Amino acid sequence: MVFLMLLLVILSGAVLCAQSAINGRLGADVGVLESAWLTFALGTLVSFLLAFFLEPPHAFTLFSVPRWQVAGAFFGVIYMLVIVFAMPRIGTAAATVAVISGQLLMSLLIDHFGWLGNAVIALGARRGCALVLLAVALVLIYQSNARREQAAQA
Repeated sequence: MVFLMLLLVILSGAVLCAQSAINGRLGADVGVLESAWLTFALGTLVSFLLAFFLEPPHAFTLFSVPRWQVAGAFFGVIYMLVIVFAMPRIGTAAATVAVISGQLLMSLLIDHFGWLGNAVIALGARRGCALVLLAVALVLIYQSNARREQAAQA
């Protein structure tokens, strides 16, 4: 079951990357806000239909959970606007690795300190090494992009 869940998460990461690249291109062509609007409008429609027809009842509602839990929706808006703006400017690989780097850093902090009601998982040498390796990947990809741009200008 864990393997299947990891596979599903990897697949959703691939879809997120493709979605970011597509929205980045759309944002460059029609505007960042228009691209973000389309994503949120379609997301609202699809999630409403799924919630209406498939979601079982829960003990809490959006109006009764602690307010900090609703902040995730605002973070999604920030992510969407930034990625649509950045993707055509820095490239798909650099933007994706930068996003993953931010996700890894924050996930390690959340695990280490048990923030947001999560279990505490200490930041050990292996986890720290993973963060360093991902930072190296980001630097190498960015340098590759910069060299390509310099070659194109020459």
